[in-house]
Amino acid sequence: MRRHIRRTKHRLFNRTAWRTRLIFWLGAVLVGGMAATFALLGEFADHSFREYIAATPWLPFVVTPLGFVLISWLTRRFFAGAEGSGIPQTLVAIERTGDDLCQRLLSIRVAVGKFVLTVLGLFVGGSIGREGPTVHIGAAIMYSIGRHMHVPARYLERGLILTGGGAGIAAAFNTPLAGIMFAIEEMARSFDRRNSGMMMIGIVLAGMVAIIVHQDNYNYYSALPATLDAGFVWLAVLVCGVVGGVLGGSFSQFLISASTRLRPYMPKHALKIAFICGLIVAALGLLSGGMIYGTGYIEAKEIVGCAGTAVCTAKTDVFYPVLKILATMATYLSGIPGGIFAPSLASGAGLGSNIAAYFPMELASAVVVLGMVGYFSAVVQTPITAFIIVMEMTDNQDLLLAMMATSLIASGTSKLICRKSIYLALAENFLANLKMTEPQEKPKL
Repeated sequence: MRRHIRRTKHRLFNRTAWRTRLIFWLGAVLVGGMAATFALLGEFADHSFREYIAATPWLPFVVTPLGFVLISWLTRRFFAGAEGSGIPQTLVAIERTGDDLCQRLLSIRVAVGKFVLTVLGLFVGGSIGREGPTVHIGAAIMYSIGRHMHVPARYLERGLILTGGGAGIAAAFNTPLAGIMFAIEEMARSFDRRNSGMMMIGIVLAGMVAIIVHQDNYNYYSALPATLDAGFVWLAVLVCGVVGGVLGGSFSQFLISASTRLRPYMPKHALKIAFICGLIVAALGLLSGGMIYGTGYIEAKEIVGCAGTAVCTAKTDVFYPVLKILATMATYLSGIPGGIFAPSLASGAGLGSNIAAYFPMELASAVVVLGMVGYFSAVVQTPITAFIIVMEMTDNQDLLLAMMATSLIASGTSKLICRKSIYLALAENFLANLKMTEPQEKPKL
C-alpha cells in the first residue's frame, strides 16, 4: 500500500512528466489557434476569389493557371515537402522519425509554406481543402516544440506527431471525436497506448480553442433534422454506399495512377503541368457557373440546408459533383499545397442530392448526409473517421446506424477498385519522387 502511494505521488509530482504534459497541451493550444486562423483566412481567400470573378467569368483563365504556376514554383523553390495534402508527408515522417527527412518535412519552414500557399491556392480558385494541410502543420508544430524542448524520445517519435495530426483534424472541422479516430485509424497503425490519454486531451484542447476563436459552438453545416422511414432509408444506405464507393474509389485510383504517371515529368515540367491543370480548373469553373472553386463549404452547406424543402436555394445542379471531382483531381495533380477532405465532402453532398431526387422528399436530408458519408469514406477508406466527421459536423445522431452502414459499404466497395489507401499510396509516390531528386534517400514506406 505504501509503495503504491509512493508511486502515485511520484507520478503526480514528477517534474519531467508534468513538463511533458504541458508541452503536449501547449502544442495543442497552438494547433487550435493556428487551425482557427487558417479557417478564417481560407474563407476570406475563397470569398475574395468568388467576388472578383463574379463580374468577369473569364478571369480565371488568366488568374488560375498563372496562380498555379506561381504557387508550384514557390513550393519547389522554397518549401519543398509542402506540396499536396500534407497527410502523406505526415505518414512518411511517422515512418522516418529521427532522421533528416522527418525533420525537413515537419519543419516550421515547411509548415509556414503550407499555410501561406494553401491560402494563396484558394485565392486563385484551386479546388482544395485546408484539413490535410492542417494535419501537416499541426504535426509540424507539435514535433518542433518537442524537439526544442527535449521531450523524451518515446513521446517524440510518434506521440507528438500523432497528437498534432489528430488535433489538426479536430480543430479544422470542430470534430474532436473524429480527430481522435483519424489519428488512430489513418495515422497510428501501430500506436503506443501510453500516449493515448495525452493525445485525446490535446485533440480536445485544440477543438476548444478553435471554438473560442470563432466565438460560438458552430457546426459547419448546421443542425440537420432527418425524418427516417425504415423501408426507404436502408435502400438509401445501399445505394449511397455502392454509388459513393464506386465514385470515391475511382477518384482515388485515378489520382494515384495519374500521380505515378506524372512523376517522371515533374522535375523538368512541373510548371507546365501546373499551368495546364489551372486551365482545366478554369474551364470546369466556367461550365459550373463558378461552383467548383474553393473548398466547397458554401455549396455543401446550401445543399444540406435546403434538402427536403419545397424551395431549394442551392445553386448547384446535377453535374456539380462530377465537375467538383474533376476540379479536385486537376488541382491536386498541379502539385500545389491543398487537401481533398473538404472538396470530397462537397462532392458527396452533391451526389447525395442527386440520389435524393429518387426518394421521397421527407428523406432528402437523410439521403444527402448518407451521400456525403459514402463518397468521403470511399475516398479516404477510413470508414469510422468518415461517419464520425459527418455526424459531428451536421450535429445529427439520428442517422448514426445508417451512416455507419453506408460508410462501411462505401469503403468496402472502394477497396475493390482502389486496393491501397490513397494517403498511403501518395506517401509512397512522394518518396519515389524524392528518390528521383535525392538518390541518397532510402524510402522505408
